[in-house]
Amino acid sequence: MGRGGQDIGKTSGKLGLESDENRAVFPAWSKDVKECEAKYEVDILQGLHAAEVEKRHQIYGHNELEKHEGTSIWELIVEQFKDTLVRILLAAAVISFVLAWYDGKEGGEMEITAFVEPLVIFLILIVNAIVGIWQESNAEKALEALKEIQSEHAAVVRDGKKISSLPAKELVPGDIVELRVGDKVPADMRVVSLVSSTLRVEQGSLTGESEAVSKTVKPVAEHTDIQGKKCMVFAGTTVVNGNCMCLVTGTGMNTEIGKVHSQIHEAAQHEEDTPLKKKLNEFGEALTMIIGVICALVWLINVKYFLTPKNFKFSFEKCTYYFEIAVALAVAAIPEGLPAVITTCLALGTRKMAQKNALVRKLPSVETLGCTTVICSDKTGTLTTNQMAVSKLMAMGSRAGNLRSFNVEGTTYNPFDGKIEDWPVGRMDANLQMIAKIAAICNDAGVEQSGQHYVSTGMPTEAALKVNKYNLPISQLLRIQ
Repeated sequence: MGRGGQDIGKTSGKLGLESDENRAVFPAWSKDVKECEAKYEVDILQGLHAAEVEKRHQIYGHNELEKHEGTSIWELIVEQFKDTLVRILLAAAVISFVLAWYDGKEGGEMEITAFVEPLVIFLILIVNAIVGIWQESNAEKALEALKEIQSEHAAVVRDGKKISSLPAKELVPGDIVELRVGDKVPADMRVVSLVSSTLRVEQGSLTGESEAVSKTVKPVAEHTDIQGKKCMVFAGTTVVNGNCMCLVTGTGMNTEIGKVHSQIHEAAQHEEDTPLKKKLNEFGEALTMIIGVICALVWLINVKYFLTPKNFKFSFEKCTYYFEIAVALAVAAIPEGLPAVITTCLALGTRKMAQKNALVRKLPSVETLGCTTVICSDKTGTLTTNQMAVSKLMAMGSRAGNLRSFNVEGTTYNPFDGKIEDWPVGRMDANLQMIAKIAAICNDAGVEQSGQHYVSTGMPTEAALKVNKYNLPISQLLRIQ
């Protein structure tokens, strides 16, 4: 939103809005249409004037969610080396490399074989980091794409004229917007008039409830939850039935979806370690202590070979030699392949999740799912597909009282997924033609192909009836219409 959220209390006195602390006090859902018109100084038939729109743009900014800076590549690299076990391996590789270089320098020549062990450890750590960075950066990009759930365009009334396609980011509080079936709501708005007899909106993207909610122009109680605000439509939701005119009350980060966006960003700043990471850190700390004690004992046992108590003779060369033995023992005791094995297993789990349309942002989250004991979930749209399908079709026969029944196959919106059993292809009587006509015409839903799948707009029940399983070509179905 930019500076609109900061300046709103200072510059919006004309609209009667309050300071940041009390900015959300005007409950448009509990006021009638006339009060809302007066509050936002707009005529629902004329809309806002161009000069007023410009003023409000200065106050509120664009109607879009804040785009937070993603994690930089350097931060991702550092993140891969925050694991205790990885740090131990890194320290072991550095010490091993220094000792190999020192031995080569003392001996007069350096052989590449002396650096095999540290180079292998470095290679393992680099591959491990690359896999982690690749997975997290891909997940970040996918999540950013998923955040773009706001409408791109809106039909707006301004200066008494209808603008059929205005970029949604240009909306300001007080704008009058027309919504139709299939439209995505571009901002939080108060319903001011119904063009159709009914209006239903699917609010699953905001509330998680997939069942469409009936909307009205009547105000509700001030202290009502989102699902109960029947006279409000919210940004990111979808109109599945009916047409209406609305008055914009909130844009950008001042919408309900904007609040959710802020909460998600705040939660992301305070991530806790996963159970796997905690266990690995504990293992790394315990391993460090044990290896340190053993190496110290090995070195102390051999003190007599480089330090003679009688004449206090000290041999730096022998001291270094036994120190190298202790370090070699430490490096040998560290499981170099463990981080790579863990990362590979988690990456495979992430790939499996992606095949099921589940994005994993951080690799250890895959293991966290395995620690889950209770999952609380709704049914529709989560455990089920939030789709309706016709299973049986009943029609009157040619004679009075003769009732025919047809079983319908298929459970998706794909017209080629199943068929109507015993359907008289090419010889449909008047009753069957009327059924096809009603299903095709008395219907506000739509079904279209999107990639490899068929998607619907409107009510799921009407979409199920819209699916053409009558084994009719489109041209013949259009003639029936």
